[in-house]
Amino acid sequence: MVVDKKRKKYLIFIVVFVSLTTMLTGCRLPFSDRSIDKVVLTTGFDKDGVFRIGTAVCSVDEFMLYLTNTQNRYEEIYGSEIWSVASENQTLEDKMKDMVGAQLAQIKIMNLLAKENHVTITEEEKKLVEAAAKEYYSSLNPHEIDALNLTQEHVAEYYTEYLIAHKVYTYIIRDINPEISDDEARTVTVDWIYLKSPVDDFQIKQKAYDVLAKLQSGEDFETVANEYSDDPVLTHSFYKGVESPEIENVAFNLAEGEISDLIFCIDGYYILRCVSTLNRQETDENKIRMVEQRKKEAFNDVYGSFAREQITQLNESCWKKIELFEDEEIRTSNFFDVYDQYLGELKLQ
Repeated sequence: MVVDKKRKKYLIFIVVFVSLTTMLTGCRLPFSDRSIDKVVLTTGFDKDGVFRIGTAVCSVDEFMLYLTNTQNRYEEIYGSEIWSVASENQTLEDKMKDMVGAQLAQIKIMNLLAKENHVTITEEEKKLVEAAAKEYYSSLNPHEIDALNLTQEHVAEYYTEYLIAHKVYTYIIRDINPEISDDEARTVTVDWIYLKSPVDDFQIKQKAYDVLAKLQSGEDFETVANEYSDDPVLTHSFYKGVESPEIENVAFNLAEGEISDLIFCIDGYYILRCVSTLNRQETDENKIRMVEQRKKEAFNDVYGSFAREQITQLNESCWKKIELFEDEEIRTSNFFDVYDQYLGELKLQ
């Protein structure tokens, strides 16, 4: 298949954007973003303030530390030319600026929320923060220190805010421990035969009935599936909410070894055979997932309400001036790695 250059460039943008989204939201802070209703554009900032949320201010130096580390992480993977990739509406550089801004806005809101709940770091945590700050600062060359306008005390301050952001999440959900029953979390395992049919096609429907008749006459399910199924995967495990309602309504009511009648879904016909009515391992894993999801939902109720009460001020002139470094001597990319090394596995209390 021939892919024109514009299409190829757009596909690269999508791949990197998804990866960037995962990096900044999936493995960083354990809560979801929430929109902030009251945003005020202003020119009344000091020159080094990017935005203000409530009483919290994000400085240019802090923003550039986050932005530069993220930039260099991506250049290590994709090369510096990746920033020339753009969608029809936005460059990847602008998208990354927006996402780093959103991440830092979350950290500032979380620290404001921590003050409301009297959440602070312990002396032990302070020592770990100082050790992490020392290691990260020592990894910088003189040119990086100068360009980022950093001191070791600045790094310790940023690590402290990052740690408090995690701590307040843990504090808010401390009493949330929902009981999840086997039935709620139940994961079933089925074999299925799938005949693709985007419309209710008579010939495919008749073929599906013929396949069902073979199974009902005792022919081996796997053998019939290998011959007729349009899905190369035979066995599927899932919990409620994953598959279509038509499939789930049948799958969760089959007895072990039982074969279903013909099921028509929007994409075609299915015949199921129940392998297990309760996959113990995957059900237990789903319980853990459901508990974490409910904790996040409970936290987001608190976080979202608090965030929407804050007035956000963006220093628009400063924001427009922020750009990625084009300097081969500025290669720092381990800001988050050092944090994880010292504080990532910390049991937050």
